[in-house]
Amino acid sequence: MNTELDARLRREADQWLTVRTQDGTRPIRWDELEEFEFDGRPFKLKDRQRGIRKPRHLTAALSITTTYTPPGRAPRYADEIGPDGLVRYKWRDDAQESDNSALRAALDKGVPLFWFVGVAPGVYEPLYPVFVVAEEPELRQFVIAPDAVRGIVTPGQQIDENLRRYALRQTRQRLHQPVFRATVLHAYETRCAVCSLRHSSLLDAAHIVPDRDEDGIASVRNGLAMCKIHHAAFDVGVLGIRPDLVVEIRADILEEVDGPMLEHGLKARHGQRLMAVPRVRAQRPDTDLLEQRYAAFRKAG
Repeated sequence: MNTELDARLRREADQWLTVRTQDGTRPIRWDELEEFEFDGRPFKLKDRQRGIRKPRHLTAALSITTTYTPPGRAPRYADEIGPDGLVRYKWRDDAQESDNSALRAALDKGVPLFWFVGVAPGVYEPLYPVFVVAEEPELRQFVIAPDAVRGIVTPGQQIDENLRRYALRQTRQRLHQPVFRATVLHAYETRCAVCSLRHSSLLDAAHIVPDRDEDGIASVRNGLAMCKIHHAAFDVGVLGIRPDLVVEIRADILEEVDGPMLEHGLKARHGQRLMAVPRVRAQRPDTDLLEQRYAAFRKAG
């Protein structure tokens, strides 16, 4: 496939995914991914079995995949953020050396990739565009960057602390936060834990312990699906959640007299159990994290 056709394929796949995922606000199932067509023919954007997809007509990889790992299990490949704020994507094993070569070609050519991250069995959050910006062979890994920091941070070189923080913030916002949101909303069946609202565009994935804290991991066990009103109330300490999953509203708010949102949306939830929790026990909120956040809520109140 020539360079012009390669670029058109990636561009059309980008546009198709944007529409199918509602501009990245919802994940996509495996069977939905198989509906993509290029020049009127079905075209696979990801491989069913392999972590790196390089169609035979391309000279470089088209996509990479991180398979879903259930809570409590160690991932087969531990992709993680490095000290420079960029993500490390582990080599595939020796039996898949051709896949590693496809990523090296993507590095050499500077082509954009699609990254499909599993958020549930057969369900993926697509992250794009991402770029391979370096290889660290001694650690058997590639360095992946979102478009916002490509060319700004050079892996392996000492960088200014402010620049490192910028890269880390961009990586979290563009790569980790979408995966966290998709994982949490899927676990809560796209319902607000507090009021059971089902409109995904009005839902957030709230951290129990903020991600700026040491314990604020981007894990479903540190997440709660919340509508934007209850998320905001949770973040500013108006609403708290006890370790037994009962909602509390700050005492001074309970004494206020205001309109229906305060009366029904907040005060009426005081003393009520969460209306939505994950069916899978391993995906439910971590009790220790809830205790930590509830203690902060009580102290502030």
